Amino acid sequence: MLKIARTLEKAGFETWCVGGAVRDALLGHAHLDWDLATAARPQQIRNLFPRTVPVGIAFGTIGVLDDQGIMHEVTTFRRDVRTDGRHAEVEFGATLDEDLARRDYTINAIAFSPSKKILADPFKGQEDLERGIVRSVGTPAERMREDRLRALRGLRFAARFEFEIEHDTWVAIVASAPHLGRLSAERVKQEIEKTMDQVRKPSRAFAMWHTSGAFATLIPALADMHALDLATLDNLCPPGLPSRPQRRVMRMIALFAAAPHGEVPGILKGLRFSNSDAAWIGSIVGHWQTLQKEMRFAMMSESPPSDPVLRRWAAIAGRTRLASVLRVASARWAAERQAGLAAPRMELVQSVYRRALRIAYRDAIEVADLAVNGRDLEKIGITGPGVGKTLRWLLETVINDPAANSRESLLDAARKRPQL
Repeated sequence: MLKIARTLEKAGFETWCVGGAVRDALLGHAHLDWDLATAARPQQIRNLFPRTVPVGIAFGTIGVLDDQGIMHEVTTFRRDVRTDGRHAEVEFGATLDEDLARRDYTINAIAFSPSKKILADPFKGQEDLERGIVRSVGTPAERMREDRLRALRGLRFAARFEFEIEHDTWVAIVASAPHLGRLSAERVKQEIEKTMDQVRKPSRAFAMWHTSGAFATLIPALADMHALDLATLDNLCPPGLPSRPQRRVMRMIALFAAAPHGEVPGILKGLRFSNSDAAWIGSIVGHWQTLQKEMRFAMMSESPPSDPVLRRWAAIAGRTRLASVLRVASARWAAERQAGLAAPRMELVQSVYRRALRIAYRDAIEVADLAVNGRDLEKIGITGPGVGKTLRWLLETVINDPAANSRESLLDAARKRPQL
């Protein structure tokens, strides 16, 4: 990044570090994604560097690859000419202050000169960082009209840094909520994913989505979420889920856990999630909603749930889905304990989780695990719909008694079963 800045300045173009990296550095947070703003025009930037990518050339942004192959966005100083709340038309030839004036929040409108080692902070963003305030640059309502995504970004920043939103800025966010439908589904999806990835306690961000009216506009199925539904999100970062994609998916499951499960895949597809992610999240939500009352009753009883009970849960959820359903259950019960409500003990939950997974991968819980199949049943005279009914009945037998899963025992039981 420093080498890129030096090259631009050596060519006579004023250059500053801008954006989230400056903000995060002032907060003492690590941030490797350093971007630059410069007086150079896009073609001049491309002429100066051997490896560039026109990531947003119409808006003055060129990706420049450094010696390690890391791309840094280099953007020409610009000012907005007009905007429809979704797309902006810009013109070049602006000053640094004009460029900073078009940014969303004061904490993101701070620039750093790597050559002079000075900060440019015309909107007192450092003061807001010190006070823990998210404040719009200039007039809040105007900033929201220019780009409706800024409302959601403000909620994310406040939750991520545990800041408060300045009063007039909050009023503008609430006023902007009914217009959020102008945003593309892709931009909304990206904002949800960033919140899941960056915010330690996503419940705070999504509580503001709820209060501001963002959910009512963008995802009406979540408009009536309760505090416990939101708090469940905060308890889905266990050590066993170190990777960001896994954590993100589990948090998405928790976010939609209270939504009508039949609607979840359609909602997610509408937000441009992949068909596989939409189907997976929807299936976990459905199985959790099917099992949650039974699980709670069993976990609150005097004795831990028996092996047949755990096999039944595994059979309902499916071998590969059981862990996710149990993680949602654990997170929900943790949220309830934190709220002072009666809920299954953490030690019991952890013990049952380990037992249930061992059972799910050891015992027969699916029709395919049985020692007999449909052809075996046809050979003893069971045909038509009776084949499927008998296999399911045999599975129930094996779930209750795994020792019964032998070819001889199952065929004998099938012969004796009345064919309805």
